[in-house]
Amino acid sequence: MISLQGRSFLTLKDFTAQEIQYLLDLASDLKKKKKQGILGTSLKGKNIALIFEKPSTRTRCAFTVGCVDEGGHPEYLGKDDIQLGHKESVKDTARVLGRMFDGIEFRGFRHATVEELAQYAGVPVWNGLTDDYHPTQILADFLTLQEHFGRLRGLKFVYVGDGRNNMANSLMIGAAKMGMDFVLDAPSQLWPSEELVQLCHSYAAESGGSITITDQPDAVEGADVIYTDVWCSMGEEDKAAERVKLLRPYQVNRELMERTGKKETVFLHCLPAVKGNEVTEDVFESPASLVFDEAENRMHTIKAVMVATLGRQE
Repeated sequence: MISLQGRSFLTLKDFTAQEIQYLLDLASDLKKKKKQGILGTSLKGKNIALIFEKPSTRTRCAFTVGCVDEGGHPEYLGKDDIQLGHKESVKDTARVLGRMFDGIEFRGFRHATVEELAQYAGVPVWNGLTDDYHPTQILADFLTLQEHFGRLRGLKFVYVGDGRNNMANSLMIGAAKMGMDFVLDAPSQLWPSEELVQLCHSYAAESGGSITITDQPDAVEGADVIYTDVWCSMGEEDKAAERVKLLRPYQVNRELMERTGKKETVFLHCLPAVKGNEVTEDVFESPASLVFDEAENRMHTIKAVMVATLGRQE
């Protein structure tokens, strides 16, 4: 019996394939119940702090709705609402919030901030996005693929675009742990760190998956999944023109989708999308696009994380 009670959720590095699958299966069950109008009480009496340094649509709404669905109270704390890292250290803020709240979500810039919150809060801390990792998004992506293909193991998953951002990092970790054949197709200037690549190779060796890093367009051949993200992450707006020029050959368009050689290939994007840059409108709106299933699944998977790590076990 898998138990994640009291655990923080900062990066998928910290979780086994079995634990990740447990979260996906729990999310699937919670989703089914919600569709039937059945809501839970596992977070009844729990207060959840939602700290946001960066703006958010899906993450904020998913934590809020997921918490309320399970009987908890979410409290939004924007960057101008608390003293985090300004007049008060992260360490002190963590110890204050940990005495008032039962769980803490953090969405911001430095990954070290969410690690410090988890170190000192004394309650579960969940990473809603940092510059390095976005683990709750990966759970939503994998639930979407599990629903569509009925499996994760053995899928050829091709990520195209900026290969050193939080999405590329987290997808590579998750795919390697879950036995997928992961291909990162990006210009060499935007490849992930060699240290992370080697770590993911070790995960893949254990799971039966594989990791390929390339800059060749034909890497999409045989892909079951094509995934992309914005070419310029939050906080990097000054690099937009440079990134557009560098990444134009990696746009997900009809030609690239046809190059897979599979009519069954699906398209994913964590959103929001800059249509005309990383993906064309026709691909985004095509039957291959599962982006809104993926967006909805943020709520079900985030709810699963909260229930598994904090909720009263029924």
